Amino acid sequence: MKSSPLIETLIDAFRCLPSVGPKSAQRMTLHLLERDRAGGNKLSAALLEALANVGNCKNCRTLTEEELCRICSSPGRNRKQCCVVESPVDVYAIEQAATFKGVYFVLMGHLSPIDGIGPEQLGLDQLLNQVVNSEVEEVIIACNPTVEGDATSYYIAEQLKTVDVIVSRIAHGVPVGGELEFIDGGTLSHAITGRTIMDNT
Repeated sequence: MKSSPLIETLIDAFRCLPSVGPKSAQRMTLHLLERDRAGGNKLSAALLEALANVGNCKNCRTLTEEELCRICSSPGRNRKQCCVVESPVDVYAIEQAATFKGVYFVLMGHLSPIDGIGPEQLGLDQLLNQVVNSEVEEVIIACNPTVEGDATSYYIAEQLKTVDVIVSRIAHGVPVGGELEFIDGGTLSHAITGRTIMDNT
């Protein structure tokens, strides 16, 4: 059954969200139109404001509306440890595990030549420059344990061979093929605590 064009457009718009199929998109659309138009207006206003004002932290590249994100600007963080992750959702996952107290660098992806994503797109020059010119003593690589994540991890480790820092990778308490945003806090905490040194020889 085809609804009105406006309803169909809204259903289709919801499908841009991850894991939202036709039925879920239809359910959300009809819920907002039938029962919660105020919520729909609030959602619309918040989304417009976020899209207009949220950019990237100049240090770690995570999403923020400020020049420096709350983590980078916090005086209580351990700046001798830098955790490299693929996306902002990974920062949220690690922060919820409440084990890591250092700072982050967010790649905004992983190496994928077939998709045109190389070292430049991931900001690896910026990462190397920050490590060289800061008090970082250990770089913890927390890329997802996928083929692309592994390739990205080893590339970063190779780039850091010339720098006097410890390069470690989180332990594989995280299941191979899994993604950090879906891992429970206990597993993530164990993975951070049990990280291993990557071979720099």
